[in-house]
Order: sequence, then structure tokens, then C-alpha cells
Amino acid sequence: MAFITIAPPAQPGSVDAPLSGPTKVSGPTTAPAAGRGRLRFASFRLGSLRLVPSHALLIALAVVSIFPIYWMFVTAFRPSSDALSTNPLPGPLSLENFQYVLKTIPIAGMLANTFGMALTLAVSQLLVAILASYGFARWDFLGKKALYLLFVGSWLVPFQVTMIPNYLLVSQMGLLNTITGVVIPQLCSAFAVMMLRQHLEAFPKDLLDASQMDGRSSWRTLWEVVVPNLRPALAALGIMLFISAWNEYLWPSLIMQKSDALIQVGIRGFLGAEGNNWGAIMAASSLACLPIFLIYIFLQRYVVDAFVRSGLK
Repeated sequence: MAFITIAPPAQPGSVDAPLSGPTKVSGPTTAPAAGRGRLRFASFRLGSLRLVPSHALLIALAVVSIFPIYWMFVTAFRPSSDALSTNPLPGPLSLENFQYVLKTIPIAGMLANTFGMALTLAVSQLLVAILASYGFARWDFLGKKALYLLFVGSWLVPFQVTMIPNYLLVSQMGLLNTITGVVIPQLCSAFAVMMLRQHLEAFPKDLLDASQMDGRSSWRTLWEVVVPNLRPALAALGIMLFISAWNEYLWPSLIMQKSDALIQVGIRGFLGAEGNNWGAIMAASSLACLPIFLIYIFLQRYVVDAFVRSGLK
């Protein structure tokens, strides 16, 4: 009797499987990739939703900060009869207030004097800061830490404490009601010295040593090696010093009591003379803000970098 053995069918992919015919693999091969894509998309949406409250808060703060400036320009471009209107839209537009300001006060001369004053202060403070911070960062000498602490401490002293001594000094020098009297007590900025010292502390010492080995003096090393490598920081700090000097009001108004050569003091006198002519006052204030707006438009990157570096708002 013959026995016939029936073997089970060979499984696909096994050694006994037939060589002919395509081998099919069951199940979709792209399922894991699709799952990862959906997971990343869900994570992105979740992260975006978490940022909504913070973005909403930033937008609200931006609107609160910008609205007074917007209202100033809206009031300036309205006719004088509609200066007290509560309509948030600027129409109807009119240049009446600007024409009145240009005819009434020498606004162009005030802007030129204020620009010269702010530029002089920014350049002088930057020059003193470069020299002082280079000395603090480059050499070790007796009393270095104490002297640096005095610089920093002078920045922390409130202006109201030094206002009276500076006023008496300017008065004894006969510089009251002059732009020179406004400039002289502010030729040095302890804040600028502190900021540049931090940059120079991180400056590569190898470059300084290589410059000394090349035969350069300390003075040439400062202006040929250090300053060219600190141009972004110097530009940012200079812009911030200029804006700070332009916005200064208390000290110029104290020194220039009988003069309207500066825009800050001129607008104060214009406000007292015009009384309730708010349209003209807002037009004069808009012209006073114009140079700062132009600086921000053309030097936006340096302006933002200045405030980021300083850690101030």
C-alpha cells in the first residue's frame, strides 16, 4: 500500500515558497509616518493655542502704548474747531494747526538747536564711555574696583539729588539760559561706561596682545582694533544716548527758563501762551516727535538692538 503525504502550502517569504510570482506584503507601509505627522501637527496646534493669551496681552499693551501717539496726530490734523472731538477717526483732515505753529513760534530753529544739543551729548558721552571702559577693561590698577563702583553709584543717584549742585555750578559759570549750560553737566554718562565695559570685558584678549606685538600703542590699539570691532554696540548705544538727550525735559526747562531755544522748553511756553488751543499744541508736539520717528524708521535695527542690549523698555 502506498502512502501519499500532502504537505501544507508554503508561507510567503519562506524558504519553500515558490520563486515565481510577486510577493505581497499585507498592511499599509505608510501608517507610522502618517501617525507621526498627525502627532506633530497636534503638538503645533497645542503650542499655538498656548501662545494665544500671551499674544493677546502683548497686542493689548501695544494698543495702549500707541493710542496716545495716534490721538496726538489725529488731534493735530483736525481743524481747531474740532480739536476736542471724541471721534477716533482722523477726518476731516486739515493743516491749519501746523500752519499756525510754523507762523507763531520758530519751530525749525528749536528743532535744529535740540538736534545739535542731543548730538553733542550723545557724541561726548560715547567718547568718554569708550575711553573709560577701555581703561577699566584693559588694565589693572590700584582702586580700580572702587572707582568703577563710584561710576555705577553715580548712575544710581537720583537726578533730584544732583540737580541743585549742578544748577549752582552752571549759575556761577554764567551759563544760565544757554545751551552750553544744558550740555556741560551731562558730558559723561555712567550708564554708557557700564554698558561698554561689559562689551570690552568679553573682547578677545588675543587681539589686544597681537596688536601690542605688532608695535601698536594702546591708543592706536583702541582706535584701530577695538573700536572697529565694536561698531554695532557703539551705534546702538549712541542712538539710545541721542534719544535720551532729545527726550530730556526737566534739566533743560530748569536752565532755559528765559529762553525757548530748545523744543522741550518752547513747547512748554507755547502751551502756556495758547491755553486751550489743543490742536496747535498737538501739532507742535507732533513736529517734536518727528526726528525720533525718522531715526526709528531708518535705523530700526540699531534702535531695537540698543534697547535689547540695555535691558530697558
